Amino acid sequence: MTLDDIWFAAVAVLFTGCFVREGCDLGVGVLLAYLPKEERERQVMVGTIKPVWGGNGVWLIAAGGVVFAAFPEWCATLADGFLVILLALIVRGVALVYRGEHPGKKWDRCLFWSSLVLAFLWGVMFAAVVRGIALDEKPEFRDLLHPFVLLGGLTTTALFGTHGAVFLALRTRGRIRRKAKGVAEKSGVVAAVLVIAFLTWAQAMEGSFAGVLLTVAAIGAWGAGMAANFFGRECWAFLGSAAAIGAATISLFAALYPEVLPSTAGSENGPDTENAASTSKTVQIMTWVAVVFLSWTYWVFRRRIGVRNIPASH
Repeated sequence: MTLDDIWFAAVAVLFTGCFVREGCDLGVGVLLAYLPKEERERQVMVGTIKPVWGGNGVWLIAAGGVVFAAFPEWCATLADGFLVILLALIVRGVALVYRGEHPGKKWDRCLFWSSLVLAFLWGVMFAAVVRGIALDEKPEFRDLLHPFVLLGGLTTTALFGTHGAVFLALRTRGRIRRKAKGVAEKSGVVAAVLVIAFLTWAQAMEGSFAGVLLTVAAIGAWGAGMAANFFGRECWAFLGSAAAIGAATISLFAALYPEVLPSTAGSENGPDTENAASTSKTVQIMTWVAVVFLSWTYWVFRRRIGVRNIPASH
């Protein structure tokens, strides 16, 4: 295993963390148009994600930074898709911040549409990557209308919507909790069908033994999570849906490896972790910087703290 492979694995882990954590936020944002009946219920729903959405976004920032630095050719290919996603992320962030200062349905609509667009586009982008492109040709809009690509968008939308409903059932009480549980029961079945179809198709195109095992694990975890939700075990339901999203994401990376962008030309090989990566020197410097700064961070914060470490309040 080379350093390029290690950084590819890091990209997979970071995007997995991003989808598991951001999936909650996006799901809650999508459900904001359906579950609440009054302003207080909308405040409850937004309150479940507002304290954590900024931290969840760090996964995406880290993943984008690693792709940019370690695999610049891959990043250049995905740049247009990332720009649209970035715009939706900005709209969602503005809606969350301004909603607290100036409550109103217009910010709820912004939050709903930006969450829906993000949930759909993540699936579209990853499905397009797994399907690949015709190398040396400019990607066209009709490439995004391929059934497999559209299925990827529908799959992530259903997955994140259900994941958000399970999260709401875990974090709320009363009517919102009951409605969220009911939504998860119904959307979970739809998501299961889409997940099975999408992951099976993905493995048929770019499959590997590890990818097949992860696909089976994702389907099993999703089924277990939905069963737990049916019996009112919200914590286990959330763990099941999180595990399913994580396993599904890693299965797509396993299907890609060692390529980072398959070619639709058939015999022509797409760029892989070696020829799409930065220069060997750059990757070595990145690795040493990551090791040094991570080690330094944990060393600085290694000591125990107590009451005497907290400044006295006045």
